[in-house]
Amino acid sequence: MTGNKSSARFIPKLVFFLVLQMVFLLLPAGTFRWPEAWVYLGLFLIYGIAIGLWLKKHDPELFRERAKIKIPKRGWDKIIGIGLAIFFIPVYIIPGFDAVRYGWSQVPLPVKILGFILFVVSVAWSARVAKENTYLSRIVEIQKDRGHKVITSGPYRFVRHPMYLGSIVYLIGIPLALGSLYALIPSALCIILLIIRTRLEDKTLHSELEGYTEYAKNTRYRLFPGIW
Repeated sequence: MTGNKSSARFIPKLVFFLVLQMVFLLLPAGTFRWPEAWVYLGLFLIYGIAIGLWLKKHDPELFRERAKIKIPKRGWDKIIGIGLAIFFIPVYIIPGFDAVRYGWSQVPLPVKILGFILFVVSVAWSARVAKENTYLSRIVEIQKDRGHKVITSGPYRFVRHPMYLGSIVYLIGIPLALGSLYALIPSALCIILLIIRTRLEDKTLHSELEGYTEYAKNTRYRLFPGIW
């Protein structure tokens, strides 16, 4: 797939997810007058464009891979993927009802700012992971056709699954930034599924990716530095 074809897939995907998030956020809120939502959407768009342009220039192979739509091949990965999709959507739907329409929970401004800081940290961390690992994939797979090998640099020096760590920080930050404590409930369910997926993916890499077991001996922690 050429770079132009990759762009033709990447741009519509970015626009689609941006519009989808707008619907999930603003429709439950019942108003366009929600500054936190617009700040989030703006940051999401900036990040999406920036990471897309960077990958296209510096890692076109990963850019092509990220532009594809992939279906998990492993049964457990399919189940977890479905679960993540089910629980992830309420992370965006609940804040509109909670923070804007009904005011179920009250989140102070400093906590909202903290949420946005966590969001920025999570996407910056994820961008650093993408810079180091050209084999990043949304599904669990060994990319033998691309000469898949173990990555040990950058964030991979600290934990073996840094992208999942970034996702967890993201899942904590978004509800706080949007002012909804109730949205932390589906976020917590997503985090539990990510931890389970980390364990199963780690086991898969041990058995199928050459050199991973040796890497795991040097980088002890799967997900949380100093803990697990």
